[in-house]
Amino acid sequence: MSHRAARAALGVTAGLSIALAGSTPTSASTWDLMGENQICIQQGYSHWTYFLAAVVGTWSSTVHVTVENLPPGGVVTESAQIPPGSNHTKPNGSTTVNGWVFAEFDPLPIGVYTAQMTASDGTQTLSDPVTITVKERCY
Repeated sequence: MSHRAARAALGVTAGLSIALAGSTPTSASTWDLMGENQICIQQGYSHWTYFLAAVVGTWSSTVHVTVENLPPGGVVTESAQIPPGSNHTKPNGSTTVNGWVFAEFDPLPIGVYTAQMTASDGTQTLSDPVTITVKERCY
């Protein structure tokens, strides 16, 4: 194969790759939920706490964030309402927290419980796990 033919073949291959990359469907999602939380609650006490959420990307409707499937005696006292806007991860990797969900817990037995943080803009709903660990002492 001549150098000219090899260049032509390489050019066609590169062009095809670019064309295929350009035709790959993009996700309809313009935002994501970063809400993986882990909390520790001391056994034998009632607790008030909060869960952090970061909605990242761009959204045009209010994003409602709550925590579901709390252990018995757990109740969300205030969910987050994140107004339309945007939030992007910074070059150093940090992300601004823009949602807080507040909850109260009755005393719980020692154990590990899994709840779900859920965010919805009415069109898209995303969720992340929340790990609630109950111990004799939380350090």
